[in-house]
Amino acid sequence: MAPKSQKQKSAGGHKNTKRSKTKQILPDREEVEPVTMESMGHPEIYPLVLTTQTQEIFNCRIDEDVTDEKPYKLIKKEDILADFKNRAAVSDFYPVKKVIQEYPGDDLLVVYDKDFRYGLNFYLIGTEEGKENYLNRPEVPEEQEEYKEHTSEDLYIYKPPISKPWVSLGSEKEIDEESVKESAKQITYMISRKRSEFGAPVKFRDQNASSVKDAYIECTAYPDKNFIVKQLEKDVGMQVVPKVKDTSTQTRWTYPKNASTQYYPREFSEEEKEIFGQSKPLIDFLNNASISVEIALQQNEIMNTFIDDWKCLAEEEGTFGDKTDTHLKEYQSFTDLHNLTENMVTSISWHPTIYGLIAVSVAIRLSLEDRVHFSGKLLLQPSLILFWSFSDPIHPQLMLESPDDIFCFKFCPSDPNIIAGGCINGQIVLWDITAHADRIENIKTGGSRSKKATLKPMFLLEPDSNKEATYIRHCAVSSIENGHKKVITDIHWLSDTFEINRMGSVFENRSGICCQLVTCSADCTICFWDIRSQKALTPPPIEKKKEESIEIPFDVPSTFLHLDLSWKPLIKIRLSKGETSLDHCPTKISLSEDHLLYKAQDKILAQSKVVKAGEMNPYHDLEGALANNLKPIEDFCTKFFVGTEEGGVIYTDWKMERDPETGRLMAKKPVNLYAVHDGAVHTVQRSPFYKDIILTIGGWNLAIWKEGITTGPLLQSCCAPKRYTAGHWSLTRPGVFYIGREDGYIDIWDLLEKTHEPAQSQNICITMITYIKPWTFTAKQQFIAIADYYGTLHILEIPWTLSHPSTNEASSMSYYFEREVKHLEYVEQRKKIREQEKKEMELELEKKKTKTYQKSKEQMEAELKADYDNYLELEKNTLINLGLIKMPETMSFMDLM
Repeated sequence: MAPKSQKQKSAGGHKNTKRSKTKQILPDREEVEPVTMESMGHPEIYPLVLTTQTQEIFNCRIDEDVTDEKPYKLIKKEDILADFKNRAAVSDFYPVKKVIQEYPGDDLLVVYDKDFRYGLNFYLIGTEEGKENYLNRPEVPEEQEEYKEHTSEDLYIYKPPISKPWVSLGSEKEIDEESVKESAKQITYMISRKRSEFGAPVKFRDQNASSVKDAYIECTAYPDKNFIVKQLEKDVGMQVVPKVKDTSTQTRWTYPKNASTQYYPREFSEEEKEIFGQSKPLIDFLNNASISVEIALQQNEIMNTFIDDWKCLAEEEGTFGDKTDTHLKEYQSFTDLHNLTENMVTSISWHPTIYGLIAVSVAIRLSLEDRVHFSGKLLLQPSLILFWSFSDPIHPQLMLESPDDIFCFKFCPSDPNIIAGGCINGQIVLWDITAHADRIENIKTGGSRSKKATLKPMFLLEPDSNKEATYIRHCAVSSIENGHKKVITDIHWLSDTFEINRMGSVFENRSGICCQLVTCSADCTICFWDIRSQKALTPPPIEKKKEESIEIPFDVPSTFLHLDLSWKPLIKIRLSKGETSLDHCPTKISLSEDHLLYKAQDKILAQSKVVKAGEMNPYHDLEGALANNLKPIEDFCTKFFVGTEEGGVIYTDWKMERDPETGRLMAKKPVNLYAVHDGAVHTVQRSPFYKDIILTIGGWNLAIWKEGITTGPLLQSCCAPKRYTAGHWSLTRPGVFYIGREDGYIDIWDLLEKTHEPAQSQNICITMITYIKPWTFTAKQQFIAIADYYGTLHILEIPWTLSHPSTNEASSMSYYFEREVKHLEYVEQRKKIREQEKKEMELELEKKKTKTYQKSKEQMEAELKADYDNYLELEKNTLINLGLIKMPETMSFMDLM
């Protein structure tokens, strides 16, 4: 037997050495101190990291404020301390706060470290001596400077890296937990072989495994009790599947067949006819039934018996009976995802001619104190009016820029490309988007605007143009000194049929376009504006032209350049409270011509007046205003309704009168003042169907007024559960209007169904509703735009029952208003009667009092004597009855009785 060589192999004998390296610390080696500014010889230098925002705040922007020629910036100490108050620990100077507070001087020196010599992009010099040494460096001779530059370029000094001690931060524990450790017991195998067989040639051949002993071994699987893996977590998915059952049924079919029958009439004989004709029951029946038959014949002659009463009933009551389709349906919503600031929608206006295009103004939702506090940051945020399209709910198509947040705006009825808006700072802004008309109009449809039952928006943009919105700058801004001083709460265009002068007199408008506006503000004033030039058309001198020439940006139209920063109001009205020096604060106004804006013919007129390509825009060549040869309009109503911040409703006149003492123009006193609402009035709107019916909403209630009725409102609701915040009349139903509440609900009032409470309420959003604006797309499809406090614009589709009036709804509402007027007159008459009765009762009481004092002295003595005699007689009779005194003999019993 040859000797055997043995080899041992250990399964799993190779250990994982990748994570087994450990740190060795030499006990005799000294710890190396970290590198500091003191070790480098500059203890007065403190490296800093200044971000881009900090550079903009302290005007030390790289390559702009600090350059290679002047790499330093002096910053006032008080500015840095103010930054600590504003941003606290977020400030980049916070690491050296103690150094800055103890700094003796007023200005600190900050140096830009371009080459990161001290490790960061800036460093602060913390001593006055270091600042003076840096700013006033000793002059070096030119030869020495050249030698230094030469040596610095040619020679390179190698600085070896300095080792630093390793400081443990807990990473070794993580490494130890993540390292692979052997947990199973190692198994050792011994394999032996003859020494003679080592290196011998090997020859392979095919062999049947079953014919050779031990040549085939089957390794079957078996459970090993030594290795049991417990399942700690298992992902299981379940799906509920409904049970489906197919059933069928079949009605029994019977084949049709024709059947017929024939009968013969039963005829009486002559004898039976005589007997029945003379019988008493037949005679009594004919006498009783003849009257009913005659009445039925008369009714058949008067009424049409073939009318389907059920069909007429369904037509009349279809608006109220069908409760399946009475809720507003969500159609689309718009939110500005690109602007991260917290904005709210302040005003909404549908484009007059382009269907599916809506404009909204947004403002930052901050209180007055927060606006003052963040005034510096608000200047960097753009104030916009966004144009949304149904075809793109994500990207606004146009963005109109303004100097401050817009709280109200209106399209010009003569030209929808002209837009006027009122800012929070009291300025009026004008935009001209004529240059962008091609962008927002549909070119592919060829100008055809055929309305169908379903919405197919006419505002369809190119895919490339939808991605980037266009910013449009304003054309003109009113003068700050001569305009409003506070937020403008409402704005209206005057009709193109008239214009007014400085006295408030009404004249005909020969230009045929809207040229004047009216605004109201929280500064207690109502102003009328004229967009035409107020100066005489005299050519200025050439030298003056050169001095006043200002370069106009290429993207700003010159339509209203003559008004920019010099626009003054034509009339300024103050609503005085009478005896006190205080004034009413107007929030909303309603002129007598507002109802014309709802008429369908005005919409067609506005479409015909749109400036087309190649035609002259009438607003580019405006004539001078207030010409002397204009024809006055007689019998024009110059009175209008005003809602105030205190909840009052004022009916006043815009005509001016001269003060007899000073001779100045002043506004007339209000005609009527009503304190109806318990909060600020935010809606004063005339009905689209009745020009003398006005809806006012404010606080927790609403009121409906009739112009000319001075006794009070026709309808005044009770207090609502939540405060009202917005409202609007229905454009197609005379008795329906919508009111938004602060809890996100909208109340739908139907005066034909209920007059004491809303017909239904529906939840729209979770926050306050700020504006409501309905719009008629087609005769079969209507929308209502509802904006909320969180900046979301909801477009809802109005159902059939709320958009289509019943047969006699207009006449029924007219009769209702007339009935309420009569009721007010009756109440007023009853008040007068009661007051007259009260006066008569007071007069009678006074007469009685005066009669007692008018009696003479003799009458008064006679009355007193008669009373005394009656008392003596009563006393005598009482004593006699008690038996205390005897009855005289001469007095009989009848005398006592």
